[in-house]
Amino acid sequence: MTRETGATRIPIRMAAGAAPTRVQRLRALALSLLIGCALTPAAALRPAGAAELLEVRLDGLHIPIRLDQLEAWRNQVIPAGTANDLTPWLGLLDPAGRADLRRMLGAPLLRDRSFGRQLLDTWAGGQLMAELGTLLTTPEGRSSTPLLQLTLRRLLEQRREVSLLDVLQAVPTPQLNLQLDGLIGLAERWRGQLLRQQRAFQALQALPLPTHSVKAGTEPITAAPLRPLPLQLAVAGRPEGLPLRIWLPPAGEAAASSRPWVLMMPGLGGNAQQLGWLAGALAQRGWPVVVVQHPGSDSQAMRAALVGQRPPPGAESLARRLADAEAVIASQREGRLPVRGQGLILAGHSLGGVTALLAAGLAPAPGLESRCRTALERLPISNPSRLLQCELAVRALPRTPPRPAELRGVMVFNGFGSLLWPDPRLAELPVPVLLVGGSLDLVTPPLDEQLALFLPARDPRSRLVVVDGGSHFSPVRMAERDDVLLRLGRELVGMDPRRVQALLLGLSEEFLGSLEADGAAPPLGAQRRRQDGITAYVLDPAMARRWRAAI
Repeated sequence: MTRETGATRIPIRMAAGAAPTRVQRLRALALSLLIGCALTPAAALRPAGAAELLEVRLDGLHIPIRLDQLEAWRNQVIPAGTANDLTPWLGLLDPAGRADLRRMLGAPLLRDRSFGRQLLDTWAGGQLMAELGTLLTTPEGRSSTPLLQLTLRRLLEQRREVSLLDVLQAVPTPQLNLQLDGLIGLAERWRGQLLRQQRAFQALQALPLPTHSVKAGTEPITAAPLRPLPLQLAVAGRPEGLPLRIWLPPAGEAAASSRPWVLMMPGLGGNAQQLGWLAGALAQRGWPVVVVQHPGSDSQAMRAALVGQRPPPGAESLARRLADAEAVIASQREGRLPVRGQGLILAGHSLGGVTALLAAGLAPAPGLESRCRTALERLPISNPSRLLQCELAVRALPRTPPRPAELRGVMVFNGFGSLLWPDPRLAELPVPVLLVGGSLDLVTPPLDEQLALFLPARDPRSRLVVVDGGSHFSPVRMAERDDVLLRLGRELVGMDPRRVQALLLGLSEEFLGSLEADGAAPPLGAQRRRQDGITAYVLDPAMARRWRAAI
């Protein structure tokens, strides 16, 4: 069958026995344009024999789209009096939809050639390319992954920004087939996950929790008069030493003698300064804090990856991070650190939280490779942390050290480990745990990561905190000049991080107070905490299980 569009006829081929309705045809074409095509022109880079046609396949339909016409429409350079076969179909979109599509078609897929080349060499990058290759196939139906990787590398040597349309027009094959059924399946799974998260949060809001309101400014985070003590700790395998920042309570702080000291670890690509707001505030309140920076997986390593000097840090850094934590704990025991305290608290953000759990002696459950095969049957677009967890299965898990005898508790901000520690692994940890997540966390979603980890908790002082409007990066304080997190957009930052951090400080202080040697402070209460426009849900183990049952 054909569709008349001005002076041109577009053939629309149907599989045998298919009888698509008009609605199916329109749906197929609209979806192909909205979801399957993107980005910017590449005519100057297009080699002879490169792709000129993208054939979209959906529900038995085979719909050819000429890439040069899509490019011309995106650039609004269609000469007067000439026809563009796509114009009638794009006219199905309202003006706002067309404007959004043009903006989407103008967005770069990779902004930096050096970082792009390094990303292609990572395990996670390989997984992404393999998934893309199953959606974009050759005319014979084979995966296009090898062709795409070759084309990307060539393009990244010629320009700073590369788009998907650049790649499509430069792939050395006259045609690519877009398996839109698979792409729609990914979109539907993503939508299903979002609906699941939405229902879960509605159930969380309905839990019978007492409301505790804290006046704004009760837990201020200001520039503390305390200054961190920088120290390069001599550590095996670190020729230049291990960078530490140590915050000590003010002289004469009476409570400090009965309090444990805190070892704090930043996330992947992070540095000690980013957690300095929490370390300094806790020290001012009487807890000695040591923040470790992990060379090779810190902000400096991330900057090196951005300029192409080295691959981005990943799961391979976990073993080194764990060795760093062990070295700091041993040094404190031996009196080589100016830090005293009755007991130890391990704390960390994101991958730093995973390090804290491993350093606490919590060994991953056997069978990670099998769990990852199931988890990666489809790319985990709704939970990217699973890519990092499964990279550990490929690279070999680090040895889990013995549990420190002086361990009093663990604090994990936006951590993960649902594949590392499936239920009921956390029950093996005989100390209280504070797990913190955010409703807008797109990296470690709280339902699948923090809640799944927390459910087996048995210590009555353990708490799960979910911040309404909190993101994966809410606990991180960034300097204005800091580009460690790839200049994240506002949509990934969530509610004002400083207000979220003020609330988290109060909760952290109460949790730590319940772990003091004298046992005078009561456990942090299960509650709906409200402070300066931020709401957090604080759940004890029983209330967390009640939330899970209501989902």
